[in-house]
Amino acid sequence: MSEHSHSTEGHGHDDHAGLSKGKIWKVFGILLLITVIEFIIALVFIPKGYMTQHVGNYIYIALTLLKAFYIVAYFMHLKYEKLGLQLALTVSFVFIIYFIVLMLIEGGFLNIHMMNH
Repeated sequence: MSEHSHSTEGHGHDDHAGLSKGKIWKVFGILLLITVIEFIIALVFIPKGYMTQHVGNYIYIALTLLKAFYIVAYFMHLKYEKLGLQLALTVSFVFIIYFIVLMLIEGGFLNIHMMNH
């Protein structure tokens, strides 16, 4: 039988040491603040007419992407990975979103085009 070492190459324990309890609570506070802003927009700004639903939707999308960034960067430890992996995942994600948007636009165009004939 051969002996296997249980060490991982390139990833020491100190690589992820930046995620302390204090950092976790800070990220939690940021996520909580973003969620509170979303609720205020949904329960105050849009119903009272300070903001249209259309503008509110764009703000929701932006705030949700910001929350997704914090979750992926800190809780899924992407912030502590090498730049190559970060770029590969980010570029892939951008292309997936781009293709989804294109499909939604084209699908909407097809539905409108078919209803007019």
